[in-house]
Amino acid sequence: MIVDCAIYRDGHRREGPEDLSAALGEARASGGFVWIGLHQPSEREFDLVTQEFGLHPLAVEDALKAHQRPKLEVYDDSLFLVLKPVVYEPRSDVVSTGEVMIFIGEAFVVTVRHGEGSPLKAVRQRLEREPELLGKGPTSVLYAVSDATVDHYLEVATELQTDLEELEAEVFSPDGGGSRRTASRIYGFKRQVLEFRRATGPLAMPLARLSGTGVFGGPVPFVDDRARPFFRDVNDHLTRVNESVESLDRLVSDILSAHLAQMSVRQNDDMRKISAWAAMAAVPTMIAGIYGMNFDHMPELHWMWSYPAVIALMAALEVLLYRLFKSRGWL
Repeated sequence: MIVDCAIYRDGHRREGPEDLSAALGEARASGGFVWIGLHQPSEREFDLVTQEFGLHPLAVEDALKAHQRPKLEVYDDSLFLVLKPVVYEPRSDVVSTGEVMIFIGEAFVVTVRHGEGSPLKAVRQRLEREPELLGKGPTSVLYAVSDATVDHYLEVATELQTDLEELEAEVFSPDGGGSRRTASRIYGFKRQVLEFRRATGPLAMPLARLSGTGVFGGPVPFVDDRARPFFRDVNDHLTRVNESVESLDRLVSDILSAHLAQMSVRQNDDMRKISAWAAMAAVPTMIAGIYGMNFDHMPELHWMWSYPAVIALMAALEVLLYRLFKSRGWL
């Protein structure tokens, strides 16, 4: 469904006609551009947009099916960019991703949104309050959506870092490190970091190309070369995000290793305690077993003090073993 449709000329909004062809013609005639926003359109709904703006069928297929990696593709009549906005719910520790597809042409912008994690409404309002930026044409929309998406990545990375510190404190607490719930939380957190990385990692190449850095120094069609410094700023922020994600992934792996090591140490402690108590129980059992044998000729068998002597010997050996195991930390 079409969420919003407007014509922008010299940085100011004008409501576009309902007919898309007329809106595009009016935008071209006035030197502006038309911006159409769609939310989870059906194939029939998107056919009209495809026909009017001449969008490439492969890009249209990606926009309809969604579930794409962040990427930048150049076609004859348009530029196609895929972004994955991220939303993090601290209460449930769940990272969810949406998708935003942006088509940029000579005098049009088509944004397609899937899911709820999208900054498009706030981006449009922000641009309409900055006519100087909006006056730079479709490139300004491409920059603003990318910038809003990456800036939100930074916020999510900060929230994940805070939750990781809490998880670390739980793992190294006296009682928390051995609980099964802690292991489940660590594994769940690692999956959320992986989901976050799937959104941020692949975006590095498209932004490098838009900013003209590294081996991607050539011009990008439909993007004003004067916008490269803006995209370099977005790319710098994305680099910070990817470094944070790498750090989070390493830390959560280290915490998982530390937790498993703690579990192993605790199991070893338990086994040593069990072994110590078993050894202490074996001594009187052995003595009682020897003197319980049915033989007539045994030393001290008919001695009057044999019973209390054996009991005293058992007690002495038990005290000796207890002190030995206690001094070695087994008990």
